[in-house]
This record gives sequence, structure tokens and C-alpha cells, in this order.
Amino acid sequence: MNTRERLINYGLPALALLGLFLLWEWASFQFKIPRFILPAPSVVARSLWQWRSAILGHAAQTLYTTLVGFGIAVGFGLLLGWLVGFSALLYKAVYPILIGFNSIPKVAIVPVLVIWFGIGTVPAVLTAFLISFFPIVVNVATGLATLEPELQDVLRSLGAGKLQIFRKVGLPRTLPYFFASMKVAVTLAFVGSVISETVASNRGVGYLMIAASSRFDVPLVFAGLLVIAALGVVLYAVFAILEGRLTSWAYRR
Repeated sequence: MNTRERLINYGLPALALLGLFLLWEWASFQFKIPRFILPAPSVVARSLWQWRSAILGHAAQTLYTTLVGFGIAVGFGLLLGWLVGFSALLYKAVYPILIGFNSIPKVAIVPVLVIWFGIGTVPAVLTAFLISFFPIVVNVATGLATLEPELQDVLRSLGAGKLQIFRKVGLPRTLPYFFASMKVAVTLAFVGSVISETVASNRGVGYLMIAASSRFDVPLVFAGLLVIAALGVVLYAVFAILEGRLTSWAYRR
């Protein structure tokens, strides 16, 4: 990667983010917006530093529940995606059920999870899983289902069986779809964790934000939002790097 590419890949996002915060800071003071409505970034930064110990502990809890739920979603999504994409009959049978399940608002499922498992980590993990596995299943199944029939015919003529076609061609074909879905699913997993923490938890960034909003500490609420956004960007970048390393053969520059 040359200097120009580094500037484009890293410099432009940094400048855009800096410009956003400067515009936010200017608008807050120019229009004298009360801090309990929209605190300036400088006020949010002070709150972030003041409550850094509490925020760090709650962020660690949210990151833990998100990664556990996301890990389960990856394993389950890969397995179900391979099965659904490999079998046309299973695709037609299961796909409507998956769409119907994904259409259910996950915030409506959290009270049921609380009844089953109580308040705490388990509902947050399960909510992160439920909200993030669908994109993985759909993308992996699409990658297998769109495998060219001509390619399969050629491989069969060479003596390859279904399992060999799946292992030699199907699995590599699904990798770009899989990593693309992971970048989406990991951000959705954060949404699921925070939803559960705001409804039924005594730890996590979601719980911290609800507790702060109950006493009108809006700067702390925004600090929690920034922490969640930063964690999401970091994990997204990790999977984007993995995607570039493992599936660069699938993309044209």
C-alpha cells in the first residue's frame, strides 16, 4: 500500500470524523443548545474521562456478551447456511421460517428470555445471537445456491461427488459472502447486546445509558453511545482486514 492509498484509506475517514466533531462543537455553542438536549463533544469527552472506570467495566461486559453471542451466531449461521445452500429442498422449506423469525422485533423477545433465564448476561448473549445470525445464514446460503450449474457439471464429469464439489468449490465460493455478512452481523450483535442491557441487565453500556438517562446525565449517555460506536468500528475493521487477507482473490482492484 503506497502513501496515496494510506491517505485515502485512513486520512479521509479521520478528517471526516474530525470535521463532524468540529461541526457538532460549533453548532452546540453557536445555537446555545442545552447540554441536557445535545451536549457538545467537549462536554461528552469530560464525562467520558470522569466516568472512565465505570465505562471501562461496562464496556468490557458489553464486548463480552457481544463476542459470545456473535461467536455462536457464526457457528450456527455457517452450519445452517451450508445446509440450506447445499440442499434446494431444505432451502425452500427453511427460508420462509428464517424470514418470519427475523421479522420479529428482538426487543419483544427479551422479556421472554428474562422469564426463561433471568436478568443478566444470558439474555444479552442470546439477543446478540438472535439478531446477528440471519445475515450469516442468508449470505452463506446465497454463496452456495448461486454456484454455477455449468461448473458443477464439469466437476461431475471429472468424477467429483457432491461432497467434493462442496469442499473444493462450494466452501471457497462462500468465503466472500461469509466475511461480508460478518461485517454486518458484528454490528448487529452490538445492537442486540445493548437492547437486552437496556431492558434486563444490571451491567453493560446499555444499562449504564439507561441509568444515566434516568438522572438526566445526557453527556454520559452520549459517552456510552460513542463507546459502542468505537467498539463497532474496531470489530468491523478487524473483519475487514481478515476479509482482505483471506478473500482478496475474489475481488478486482
